[in-house]
Amino acid sequence: MARPRPRKRTAPGIGWAGVIGVVLLLLALSCAGALAYFYIFAERQPVLDEQSLCPANGPQGVTVVLVDTSDELPETTRREVLRLLDEIATTLPPFHKLDVRVLNIAGPGSRSIFSKCNPGDGTSLSEWTNNRELARKRWVENFRKPVSEAIKSSVGPARANASPIMGAIQQIAIDEFAGNARQDVKKTLYVISDMIESTRDYSQYPRAGDLSYLRYKQSAAYLKYQTDLRGATIFVELVTRQINGKPVVDDLQLMKFWQEWISDNRGMVGFIKRLQGA
Repeated sequence: MARPRPRKRTAPGIGWAGVIGVVLLLLALSCAGALAYFYIFAERQPVLDEQSLCPANGPQGVTVVLVDTSDELPETTRREVLRLLDEIATTLPPFHKLDVRVLNIAGPGSRSIFSKCNPGDGTSLSEWTNNRELARKRWVENFRKPVSEAIKSSVGPARANASPIMGAIQQIAIDEFAGNARQDVKKTLYVISDMIESTRDYSQYPRAGDLSYLRYKQSAAYLKYQTDLRGATIFVELVTRQINGKPVVDDLQLMKFWQEWISDNRGMVGFIKRLQGA
């Protein structure tokens, strides 16, 4: 009688329950790894100063707007200026600083009426790591509303005999563009003015002389108002002043003068253009 063949022993299988367990374990590890990567590398809201709303290590960019209120703006020009200022405020990148200034009629330089960073309105934040609703509320209450009020007040008239535009720009360069912390950040200056400089040291009104840069360099103002703009980009919105239907100065010559002045003081010309109205 033949002996029965011994059955081959096979390795015990893990079964379907084991397979499902392994798959679930791998999925859990993948999810944990993805979450860890997200929390490590996701962009987070920087720590902001409570007063300035700027990052603790300084703003990521600086935009200054200087409004010349030494003469009243024509209504058409005023509407265009308000629209321009509102556009600058609403398109300012998050964590960039906006400083709205007016010429200081009572003394040299300028006076700041609003100076804060845009804390961001929350739209670009991750809902996993930030509270979008809270960010939006902070943006509206602490930035959008105050800057709107500052914009409205910046175009109010404050008539004066002097117009120290160079002194105001010099002060802005010292206050906002100087220092190692601002060396590598984007620096921008908008000047809304008739750009007719008028001080004891130098005047651009026709009775004082021509608009040549040579005459300016021979005046006491040249050394007094030498300014280091540190590579800032300057945009000039020119208000045309008229007397009896004629421009006070030749706008083309005036634009050429300020192009030379900006370049001579280590700035870059963004544009120099006329506003509507006169």
